[in-house]
Amino acid sequence: MKLDHLYQPYLAQRNSVFAKNGMVATSQPLAAEAGMDILKKGGNAIDAAIATAAALTVVEPTSNGIGGDAFALVWTNGKLHGLNASGPAPQSISVDALKERGHEKMPVHGVIPITVPGVPAAWAELSRKYGKLPLTEVLEPAIRYAEEGYPISPILGKFWKLAFDKFKEIFTGDEYKPWFDTFAPDGRAPEIGEMWKSPGHAATLRSIAETNADSFYNGELAEKMADYVQKHGGFLSKEDLAAYKPEWVDPISTNYRGYDVWEIPPNGQGIIALMALKIAEGFQFTEKEHANTYHKQIEAMKLAFTDGKAFVTEPGDMPLPADELLSEQYAEKRRQLIGDTAGEPTPMDLPKGGTVYLAAADGEGNMVSFIQSNYMGFGSGIVVPDTGIGLQNRGHDFSLEENHPNVLKPGKKTYHTIIPGFLTKDGEAVGPFGVMGGYMQPQGHFQVISNTIDFHLNPQAALDAPRWQWMEGKKVVLEPGFPNHIAQALARKGHQVQIAVDTGSFGRGQIIWRNPETGVLMGGTESRTDGSIAVW
Repeated sequence: MKLDHLYQPYLAQRNSVFAKNGMVATSQPLAAEAGMDILKKGGNAIDAAIATAAALTVVEPTSNGIGGDAFALVWTNGKLHGLNASGPAPQSISVDALKERGHEKMPVHGVIPITVPGVPAAWAELSRKYGKLPLTEVLEPAIRYAEEGYPISPILGKFWKLAFDKFKEIFTGDEYKPWFDTFAPDGRAPEIGEMWKSPGHAATLRSIAETNADSFYNGELAEKMADYVQKHGGFLSKEDLAAYKPEWVDPISTNYRGYDVWEIPPNGQGIIALMALKIAEGFQFTEKEHANTYHKQIEAMKLAFTDGKAFVTEPGDMPLPADELLSEQYAEKRRQLIGDTAGEPTPMDLPKGGTVYLAAADGEGNMVSFIQSNYMGFGSGIVVPDTGIGLQNRGHDFSLEENHPNVLKPGKKTYHTIIPGFLTKDGEAVGPFGVMGGYMQPQGHFQVISNTIDFHLNPQAALDAPRWQWMEGKKVVLEPGFPNHIAQALARKGHQVQIAVDTGSFGRGQIIWRNPETGVLMGGTESRTDGSIAVW
């Protein structure tokens, strides 16, 4: 198998990085180095991914935390494995219980949208099944950063301050005080370049490491979480935590021009990227900087996204199974709706009846695509006192409409935004890729894969290329660097074009490709954040 075209140079902001023995790419340099330290100590790519993920909960708390969810795609021994470590709604919650409290929609913040966290279970399960080093050694860099502190990087500092300025206005209840104690101990967000540390976070990570996460689900940490949430009127219980186990799943894929693109199956939204690629494959994109290319890509994505939001939830509650949504019959039916002007998408008629991403690879051929998040930055705003555990607000995505596929139910997993991606060709690994950022994620996956396969861009160029984001209806937001003549041409096609004031909502991605003949690794990382690649 030849992948030479993926190695072609491109005029980009930065060049791709090459290495042979190992590579870790993520949004924070300190976290990437944590993973590389573990590789050099004899760990494999799985160990490195866990170390990086744990470090990210410390060095980028604006996007993820110990109390969030995670998903992973792991390539090892010539096979791809999927791990769904998203957590369910508490057993005591229900639509009726929330409506009795006066809620017509799921709240965004507070104790109510908290679901069972899956992150520590993901680390422990990945370590148990595929790791080489003990979790105590793998989590040591993260513990050290939390205990000794680290300097705040520029993009991290920007988003930390934005969050603090917002939260000081809306987080007025007693339940939010530990958030300020933990993340704004001096009554403000830490400044860029200032040292910040979290001893409670360090103690929690050490407990997770020493017990292989058992303390988080069955021990003292579980008790602290449940007691604090219930004290303030939430639903999460010790029984919910004790019952939780991450789930190994079979990844789903679609073939796009000879490459197999892989995602975690629903309840994740990765299927939307695959649906869009399947629709778009019916068109030939001969020139990247052409209005017709962008028009058809946007139309394919909006159709896939509209159906995904309408249908994706836990597999048992989906009105259409994943294989039907990825069928050629589905793609052709939706493709026929794409004309020369922007459409107003509606869900297909049914037949009657805040996130961090990382990629890691080692010299033995193991590769990991890993993503974890608290959602919407800091998540629910609920931090368990003296633990550094910020709890996620994934339950916000549940519907309270009884006839909606993603309606809230006890013990149910909601539609989930975080998605790791993986690329193979002819049964061999090309490598992990991902773009974090809420509903931008499948759109970012789609654009990165098209940049790679249709237009032969190397990893860094594929990430640096200006992005578009479909919002709703005919509204499309373009990055500031997007070609002006293309923007004007899209507007003439009926798209309601807006130019973004910054790049904060366009996602942050990483890519590692592996040459199967030489084992050489080639990586790119996000220029829109404090991204870094550690290599060996």
